[in-house]
Amino acid sequence: MPGTNVYNEPSSAAVYEEKIKRSVFIANLEPVHSEDEARDFLTRIISQHRDATHNCRAYIIGNAGESEYFSDDGEPSGTAGRPILLAIKKSTLVNVMIIVTRYFGGVKLGTRGLIDAYGLTASKAIELAGVIERVITQKFSVSLDYASMGTITRLLETHNAMNLSWNYQESVNVNADVPVNYCESLSRELDELKARKFIKSFDKNLTAL
Repeated sequence: MPGTNVYNEPSSAAVYEEKIKRSVFIANLEPVHSEDEARDFLTRIISQHRDATHNCRAYIIGNAGESEYFSDDGEPSGTAGRPILLAIKKSTLVNVMIIVTRYFGGVKLGTRGLIDAYGLTASKAIELAGVIERVITQKFSVSLDYASMGTITRLLETHNAMNLSWNYQESVNVNADVPVNYCESLSRELDELKARKFIKSFDKNLTAL
């Protein structure tokens, strides 16, 4: 993974088609965030390619890649699903599924040929989809007096806070998304500022990016 507080997802769905020794390989890539979404995606692809010889696939689901799966769907063991999975791992993508559909053209490719074909088409689909970096954050809400705005603004900036939202009433309230690897340090400093009466209160909870 690219870091403790970031992960990579595909920026879009993608389709790539390659003809290799008369067999047609079609790689369909789609972002998925659950096994239910993966099953729905597979159902759609199978429906689109009812006459295909194989629909081999792999996915990695979870921001830290907690769940992974592959299937050779009738191809010789290790020649289809695993190369697709390895292409995903090489890309560092998570929350993604790739299904490579094969229409057999009458010429056998052999073990190495199949591995290369499935790995190639999966990799090309990944290139087409692109990569978007996601940041895991916690949302901080801070209540403070107007006199402390400068102090809190600088503190949030030094902790790479994003999406600051200020609410000005009798007191000031600010909401911000803070990358998780900065949260412990920020919490300590806010606790100190609260003890010194620089802020009134703060709260935090885990959020999506």
